[in-house]
Amino acid sequence: MKKDVMIVTGAGQISMAIARRMGYGKKIVMGNKNIQNARAIAETMNNVGFDVEPMEMDLSSRDSIKSLIAKALEYGEITMMVNGAGVSPSQAPIEAILKVDLYGTAVLLEEVGKVIAEGGCGVTISSQFGWRMPQLSAEEDDLLATTKADELLNLEILKPENIKDTLHAYQMAKRCNEKRVMAQSVEWGKRGARLNDIAPGIIVTPLAIDEFNGSRGGFYKNMFAKCPAGRPGTADEVANVAELLMSDKGAFITGSTFLIDGGATSSYYYGPLKPEI
Repeated sequence: MKKDVMIVTGAGQISMAIARRMGYGKKIVMGNKNIQNARAIAETMNNVGFDVEPMEMDLSSRDSIKSLIAKALEYGEITMMVNGAGVSPSQAPIEAILKVDLYGTAVLLEEVGKVIAEGGCGVTISSQFGWRMPQLSAEEDDLLATTKADELLNLEILKPENIKDTLHAYQMAKRCNEKRVMAQSVEWGKRGARLNDIAPGIIVTPLAIDEFNGSRGGFYKNMFAKCPAGRPGTADEVANVAELLMSDKGAFITGSTFLIDGGATSSYYYGPLKPEI
């Protein structure tokens, strides 16, 4: 029996929250580089009535992404995509962040866009940090948005010698995610499908808790203490936004980025988080 299929990349708390919110009645094919993580989330969801199949998948590999899509298509049409995969500035070197978060996301949006069903939709998870860097030129934004995915890492602005550190690499990757969503939403639109981006701030997950207790913990705690909301967010609050974007209520929304950071970015530019010059 054929089902509508949801592709999910990244076996994390945000991915699971969105899949639980929108994946009922669908076949959910969940890819993650660490298959054990994918199996753990699949077991949790399957035990409460979902239909999740875990797969090993490397977001930095086009072949691996295509294998995930091929498996999904065995079950029916792909009607939803959730991209929550990625690595953080404290998890990986510059080259890996660019290869996974930037290149991998570009490839995923391109490949899913070739097969997404009419009326389908997708969300990709970027970050507030895409908003925490100087504006790029119009030409640089255009290059990030439209350069062929396999040529992206050859761009001058993305060469390792032009990236200051892992945080800068992460910021560039997330800025690129937003621009790719804008450009790819035009391609998805040709198939009658929609694509949007969510840029979360500090969201409480097991990984975030490790960060809070690590060497950069003070930085993160200061950020959410001095944002207007005065607290970090939860994965379910990100799922609230995804539910809007992936439901009929969001039928006129595509190519957009929704910042959900408790006002931390506003505080960074206009409040107590503003860097001292």
